[in-house]
Formats: sequence, structure tokens, C-alpha cells
Amino acid sequence: MEYFSNLKAKLIYVFRIPDATHSDCVKIGEATFEDGNISLPPNSSALNKAAKARIDQYTKTAGINYELLHTEIAIFVRDGKLGAINDKEVHDVLLRSGIERKKFPHVNGANEWFVCDLETAKKAITAAKEGRKALQGHEISVGQFPIQFRPEQQEAIDKTLKQFKKGSQMLWNAKMRFGKTLTALQVVKEYENFRRVLILTHRPVVNKGWFDDFGKIFYDTDEYAYGSKSNGDSYLSLESRARRGECRYVYFASMQDLRGSELVGGNFDKNNDIFTTPWDLIIVDEAHEGTQTELGKAVMDELTKEKTKVLRLSGTPFNLLDDFKEEEIYTWDYVMEQRAKAQWDIDHPGDHNPYAGLPRLNIYTYDLGRLMNEFADEDIAFNFREFFRTNDDGEFIYKSYVENFLNLLTKTDEESMYPFANKRYRDIFRHTLWMVPGVKAAKALAEMLRNHPVFGLFKIVNVAGDGDEERDYDDALKEVEDAIGKDPDQTRTITLSCGRLTTGVSVKPWPGVFMLSGSFNTAASAYMQTIFRVQTPATINGRVKEDCYVFDFAPDRTLKVLAETAKISTKAGKQSVGERQQLGEFLNFCPIISIEGSKMKQFDTEQMLQQLKRVYVERVVQNGFEDGYLYNDELMKLSDIDIKKFENLKAIIGQTKAMKKTNDITINDQGLTKEEYEEKKKLEKKKKRELTEEEKARLAELKEKKKGRDNAVSILRGISIRMPLLIYGADIIDEDKQLSIDNFTDLVDDLSWEEFMPKGVTKEIFNQFKEYYDPDIFTAAAKRIRLMARAADNLTVEERIERIARIFSNFRNPDKETVLTPWRVVNMHISDTLGGYTFFNEDYSKIIEEPRFVDRGDVTADVFTPDSHLLEINSKSGLYPLYLAYNIYRSRLRNSTFSPETLEEHQAIWDAAVAENIFVICKTPMAKAITYRTLLGFRKGKTNMWAPEDLINKIKNQPELFIKKVHNLVGKNVKIKAIVGNPPYQEVNEGNGNGANPLYHLFIDLGRKLSPIGSMIHPARFLFKAGKTPKDWNEKILSDPHFKVVDYWVKSTDVFSNVDVKGGIAITMWNETEKCGPIGFFSPYPEVRNILKKVQAYNPKSFSDFVYPRDLYKLTENLYKENPWAEGRQSQGHRLDIGMGG
Repeated sequence: MEYFSNLKAKLIYVFRIPDATHSDCVKIGEATFEDGNISLPPNSSALNKAAKARIDQYTKTAGINYELLHTEIAIFVRDGKLGAINDKEVHDVLLRSGIERKKFPHVNGANEWFVCDLETAKKAITAAKEGRKALQGHEISVGQFPIQFRPEQQEAIDKTLKQFKKGSQMLWNAKMRFGKTLTALQVVKEYENFRRVLILTHRPVVNKGWFDDFGKIFYDTDEYAYGSKSNGDSYLSLESRARRGECRYVYFASMQDLRGSELVGGNFDKNNDIFTTPWDLIIVDEAHEGTQTELGKAVMDELTKEKTKVLRLSGTPFNLLDDFKEEEIYTWDYVMEQRAKAQWDIDHPGDHNPYAGLPRLNIYTYDLGRLMNEFADEDIAFNFREFFRTNDDGEFIYKSYVENFLNLLTKTDEESMYPFANKRYRDIFRHTLWMVPGVKAAKALAEMLRNHPVFGLFKIVNVAGDGDEERDYDDALKEVEDAIGKDPDQTRTITLSCGRLTTGVSVKPWPGVFMLSGSFNTAASAYMQTIFRVQTPATINGRVKEDCYVFDFAPDRTLKVLAETAKISTKAGKQSVGERQQLGEFLNFCPIISIEGSKMKQFDTEQMLQQLKRVYVERVVQNGFEDGYLYNDELMKLSDIDIKKFENLKAIIGQTKAMKKTNDITINDQGLTKEEYEEKKKLEKKKKRELTEEEKARLAELKEKKKGRDNAVSILRGISIRMPLLIYGADIIDEDKQLSIDNFTDLVDDLSWEEFMPKGVTKEIFNQFKEYYDPDIFTAAAKRIRLMARAADNLTVEERIERIARIFSNFRNPDKETVLTPWRVVNMHISDTLGGYTFFNEDYSKIIEEPRFVDRGDVTADVFTPDSHLLEINSKSGLYPLYLAYNIYRSRLRNSTFSPETLEEHQAIWDAAVAENIFVICKTPMAKAITYRTLLGFRKGKTNMWAPEDLINKIKNQPELFIKKVHNLVGKNVKIKAIVGNPPYQEVNEGNGNGANPLYHLFIDLGRKLSPIGSMIHPARFLFKAGKTPKDWNEKILSDPHFKVVDYWVKSTDVFSNVDVKGGIAITMWNETEKCGPIGFFSPYPEVRNILKKVQAYNPKSFSDFVYPRDLYKLTENLYKENPWAEGRQSQGHRLDIGMGG
């Protein structure tokens, strides 16, 4: 007997149990063997003996008969070195390859059984020895065959391959169940130049789907490998193999993970390798989600290299279409699908119809606003949030109204058009999805449904949550499927949701969805994604689902969304025959039926066209007046004199940093007559060699005509984007008479006009161009903005703030002199410095349903109290005071001697906070009016605001007088607890901004004299001792122990879209009651700061001690009089400037 032993070798074994329970799986384990021979071949007698000895230990007592399939030694040689694997590493390879563990009912701990065959298990052992994280598709034995793509899928593949030979981007506008994943991977397989492919999505949950489909496409080749953080190989392994020429690869990454990276403005040092990889192709899945935000755009900009191709996939790309040319879009929509379904049986009689299982949509609208006009929102829609509002006990405030609504749906009547009115209908709609406004509404409605005499017969499944969170999808889906059971004909369910299960899932038994949430502003993409849930094909007990239903209780919203979906792309009354036919075909395959009482009315093409004007108005509003529909057809008739007029305007507007031009909605052919449009379309379809000389000339003429309009629109854009904010704040008595393009200049005082409009564009100049605006669209869009703001006055405090923030999200930043701080940045700024309640999640990427509290210790406790006095030093929009007022409102609410219940009682507390706690400095009377509108809307109330005649002059030349005036505003002996704001950055001068004198440092100095605590957001160049802020001021701030940098962004566009501020943007804070500095040398990177300490210890001298920064000097006209040759040599805006530096 041996009492001692040294190191022993391990082996890996695979066996199976020949019975029904284990028929589809094998077990992979490990054992020790005594033989010291490490070169034994697989399945040798010594290895088999050792394996059986181990297996017998846990099978003999149970009398289990097993079959040993394979054994091999665990030792391997890699890079000239010996190593060994264990069974867990083999398990990990299988799991990352998408092969699942076998689950046995009522058995715990059976973790070594896997649903695969022997060959796959053996290849997993080999992969583990080679250090690979996963198997390649062709290594998994599942009896796969090539995918047979449908005609439209093959068309998408072919068109994309052709487009990528000449261009770099492609959009697939393909509805649910098109097969985007498989089809996109086939593009990867067929395009020979793709070595590195990135799949980017806003939904990490779809990783497994991509991985599974990867195996279906690449099952027959080892040329490509798949990787992600949870499936397939790791990024580092894939990239290492690719560099050695061993493979091409597809890597899956989530937008959530990438946007948290420092490189794009996030908080974490991660994913640098992914951002620096020269991706050949980026596939953006569900491209309408998360890619159009500032963070999403930053991620795409960083990932996309010069030669990168981008393929975007979306079933509802309504927010993307304008960024693509016609040849860059492949479309497969609902109408095309239903047309193919109808045509198949004609073209292929007797053959299986691949589209047969796709049901037809039927949309029924019920106008609840007429039945219950108490809840008709001024925002042109039924106010579902108000209707379903709950109290602190979680019960409906308008309980009787909700009960009446449920009774209306179920009122027994054989002739009724309500979906639960009789037994036959209730059998059809055994399982339905109900969309509700929020978590609280869902909980209260679930309780009411369970206690209802009819709906109590249904199992109520409440999957509502705080939005669309992927990690909860699996649990929510399982809950619904469990409730429905194996036989849907034997159960009844109602699923309540406020976001979950509306994308990427299929519940076959759902025949209908009830739209009890949203508003007129509901995004078409979100609406269509939701209603397509019920279009999932289903065969239940031999019966095929041929029709599915949408029940919408806000008809205006229905018409708007579906008109947009039908993609009617010209103005109302100017549709071509083809476009009318397109809308008619949509209504044929998706009938929209209006129910009024017991009467049923089906909408036709003409009725739908009448609704389209509202769609165009809404688009103009949502695009912040940066939209082609705002202009009329006079732009198509420009004379030489008109063109010269526009050139002069361009020279003026060119002095500001106007927004980058974005593609207009269908600006392509807007304004051409029907005949010209059809003529141009017909000529463009012809091949160039088939065109006659006359046709070529005519096509060139039509293109030039369109180009002239495009140029004019791009010039007017610099003015138009400034209009919405002025309309929002304007003090108007009679909107019907005063709110027009002709009266627009009368709405704005001269000082405010000069502040908000481009420098040099006077009211007189503007009046020369107002003839090019569509007066009806302008007036309707202006009224719409004010209507949304007015409707917000009837909402709760939190909902009103959300509505105001939504309105501001449509406004554009005109230039760096008039930077509007987005609501997201306001929340990030104040919660990172003063704390308090913020309306955003932790990374400020998403608005949350309930504001969350951020505690900054003593600062938060001291600043947000019922007796605080807080000052915003340069309000343009009122969003900073809005945040401050809300936090004072919450503190007053906590200290209130009674619990307010009605809207009026809450408004009284809000009004007190605005009147007694919030103080605001504005640069112009219009800024003051805008701030008032943001704080109090159209209601009367007291505010504390001051708009001096010349704010900048007072700040620069009369700072003591300014301080005195502020004390007069706040109260002579009143202490200002905190000051916040986004101050003016610089003066506008002839130097086109490059030599402009800074102003923000003056506001910081005055702020510090007014309050011991404060924070501002401003340019960051001074942190690097650069720019034109005074040198001694830079030194003073950088050495101040009470001054700190809270946030810093290298790219100003990460904070303010389309505003380029050299040197980046910083949020700074001072606090005279605590030491937090000094800043000293600033770098956002701690590694650099550590290096500096070492360098300074050796040599304390700095470059700034002997390098003089660039400066500007002024020339006179004498230069050009004496030297005519010098005219035109200087760059635009610098005719009298000369730069010096060294």
C-alpha cells in the first residue's frame, strides 16, 4: 500500500446512458490515472480503466448502465510548453458555443451533461487544449444545410453587395420576421473583403440569436469565427488569430457597454481595443434605437474608420430614412409582405406559400376623448396618464371612470363593436396585450381587472416595469407563456405592459393589442414595433391566425403614425397618382376602422390625405424648424435677383457657426410639380446611354432646379432653427391674429432679436425672405409648440417638467454664442455638483419615470431647503431654474403641514418655490419671457427675474453695480445659497470667433462674490493655460484650494451637439466652506498627473514660462489702399486681423 503520492495526470472522459431520458446528451468529466505515461493515445486501455473507475464511483450504487464513448489525456503542448485542461474548461467551450446543459426534472447538480453528440464533445476538448474559447460553426454537428433565402432576402443581399462596391452605407428598412440576422450574415459571408465585422446593438439580449444564426450561415467553413463577452471567442483571442491570418471574425458588442467608455465621454476606461480596431463592416441591429442620441453618435463616430462599411438594420427606421439616398435603402415593409402573400398563389398555384402564415392587420379606433372629454388633453390626444393616474395608496384617482371604461368594453351586445361585448368576441380575444402608461397604472389596473365580473375570468399577467429593460425579457416572456399554457384554447390571459415585450419577442396566441398609452407625439417606430407583436404567425389546434387586431383609443395618433408609416412624401393636395395608390394599397392591406357607438366607418385614401397636413406640421416641430416642409414652392422659381439676395444672406449667416446641414425629409423632389416630379423620376430610371440629348438637358434642368431650392433651404436654415424658442416664449394675446410669418418680427423685441438671430440678420433683412415660408405650416407649427406648452399646465409637476423637457429637445443650438443647455446636461451638471432629484438614470442616458435622489452631503442638505435662495446667472431657456425649483418644491413638500392631493394644491407649493426661492438673471427680455414660460407656463404667478439693458457691459465694466442690482433682486441682507448656470462664453466680434474675447471667467468671478457655493459649465481651455482668459486669472483659479473640476469633456459635441468649443467643456465648482484643490496641472488622465509629479521633481519649469500664445492685432484700410494686391488674401472674417505668436 502506498501512503504517499506525488503529482498525477488527469484525463477527460465522455460517456452516455442508453435510455430515453439521456438519449440526446453526453456527460463530460475528468479522472486521475496512475500511469505516468503522458503520451498515451486516446481510448487506450489505461485511460479507459481509469475513467471507468471514476464513473463507477457514482453509477454502480444506482445500478446505472452506461457506455464509455471517449477518453483522452488532459495534457497538451502549446508554444513548446506543457499544460493541462480540466473538464470545466471543456464545459465553458460548449456553453460559449451555444450548446446547452441538459436539464433533468427534480435533479440538482447534474452540470456535466450537455445536449450534443460525441464528435462535438471531442472537438470541444481539442478547442480547450488549443486555448480557444468556443467552437467554430462547422465544428458543431447538428446536420445543417444551406439556408434557402426568399426572393426579397436575396434581393437585399445582392443590392447591398452592389452598393458596398461603390459606397459605404446601407439601410435595411425591413419589417419584423424578414430574417435580417441571417440575411446580414450572408452578406458578410459573400463579401470577400470583410475580415473584421462588428455587430452593434442596443439590445444585448439578442446576442444568442446572432450567435445561433452565425452557426447556420458559417456551419460549413472554419474561415470565420464568432465572439462576444458571453458567446463564442473573446475579442483578444479573435483579434490575435486575425492578425496571424488564421481567421476572419464577427464580434458582438452592445451600445450600452461601449457608450460607457471614456473614449466617447463615458466614465470607464474600457473597450479601447474595440474602438481602435479597423472594422471592415459594422452591422447596427435595431438601428433606430440608441444610435441617434449624442452618446450613440459619439460611439459610431469613434468606431467608424475611413474604409468602414456600415449596414443598419431596422423594422421601423423612421428617424433614419432622411440620412440615406434612395440607392442606399432596401425596403421590405408590411404592404410588400402582404402583396407578396396575395400574389404568391397567383404565380405559384398549388405550391406552399411562404407568406401564408403572416396575418393581416386590422386597426380599430375608438375616440375616448369624445366619450370622456374631461381627459381630452390640449395636446391633441386623449390623456391616458391622467385617466389612469393613481394616488399614494396605489388606487385610481378616477376609479369610476376606469370602471366605466371596462364596462364599456364588456357590455353585452351582439351588435356592439367593442372587443369583449359577447362570447364570440371573448373567445377570439382570449389572449391580448394591453399597453398602459406606467408601472403604477398597470398595478392598479391589474387589481381592477381581477375583480371585474368579465375580466376576472382572465388571468392577468402584469409585466410592466420601468421601461424596456432587456434583462427582464426572459422572465416576463416565461410568465406570459406559463399563463397561456400548452393549450391556448383552454385559458384566457391579459398581459399588461408599459414597455416590456414590445420588441424582439413573439407570443403566438396574441390576436390583439390594446393601445391605452402614449399621445399624439408617440413615435411611429415604437408604435409599429408594438402592434407588430400580434402579427406573429400562429397555428393553434389546427386553426391558422389569418387576421390580427389593434384597438387604439386615440384616433388622431393612429392616423398620424400610419400616415407616416405609409411614407407619403409630398405635401397634402400634391400627391402623385403613384403616391395616392401607395396609401390606398396600405389601407387595403391594413384597414383602419373608426367606431362611433355602434357605427363603423372605414377610412379611405381621401380621408387619410386630409390628415397628412398634421403629420407635416408635427415633423416641422420635432425637427426644430430644420425641415423642408417649412418652405413653399417660391424657392423653385428663384430669379437671378433672388439668387443674388440669397448669396448676400449666406455671406451674413456665414459669420456664425450655424448648424451642420442635415438631410431634409423628402426634400429631394419637394416643390416640383406633379408633372415635373414624374418626368424627373422617369428620366432618372433610364440608363444614361438611352437618354436623348434633349432628355439629358431636361434632366439637368430639373436637377439644377432642385439644387437651387436645396441651397436656398440650407441658407434659410440658419434663421429658421432660431424661431421655435422665440415662438415658445412670445407674449401673445391673440394667437389667431398675431401668430403668423408676417407678424413674426413683431413678436420679438429688438434686443432679443439681436441676441437670438444670426449677427447681421436684422428684422428688415428677415422680412425680405419671409415670402419663402409656407404661411400655413409656419402658423400651425407655431401654434403646436405653444399648445404643447399650454397643455403642460394641466399636468402634475413631474409630468409638466417631462413635457417641457420634450419641447426643448426639439430646439436646436444656433451657434456657440447661444448655447442651449440640454435638459440631460442640466441634470448631469447640477446633480454632480449640488445633488438633488434628477430625472435621468445613473449614466444620464435615459429619462426615468420617477426622479431619483442624488446626495452630495452637506452641500445638498444646505442648498435645497425651503428657505434657500438660489440664483441662475444667465438663463436662456429656464431649464436650470426648473431643476432648482423642483428640488425646492420637493423640500417644501416634505415640510408641508398637510399632504396636497389636487393639482391646484401642488401648483400652489410650486408657485411658492418659484416666487420665494428662485432668482434669475437674463440677457434679454425674450430670454426672460422664455424662462417664465418654462417655470410657470401660461399661468399667472410671481417670478424674480432681471434682464438688464446691457448685461455684458455691466459684467465687464460695472461689476459692483451688477452685484448691487442682484442684491436688490434677491434682498439686501439675504444670503444666496448657490449660483449655477451656463454663462456667455465669448464676445462676438469681426474675428469670426477665433479671436473673440472670453466672458465666462467674469461670470465666475462675480458668482464667487455673490455666493460661497456655485457651479458653471464653460470652455475648458484655461485648465491648460490656453485661450485668451487672463494669465493671472488662470493662475489664480488653478491654485485656488476651493475650486475644482467636476466633469470634463475633450469633445464639446459630447455635451452640446453641433457646437465645437476648442479645448473642450468643463463643469467647475467652488465651495468656500471646504478645501477641494488646488487643481494645479489639469489632466483627465491620472497616469499623466503621476508622470508630471515625477518630471516636476526633476525640473519645475513649464513651457508657458517661455512660450507666448498667439494673439490678434488689427490692421487698417490703409493696407489695402497702399497694397491692392493684398485684397482677398485674408481668410473670411479676418480681413483686418493679423495673428502673432511664438
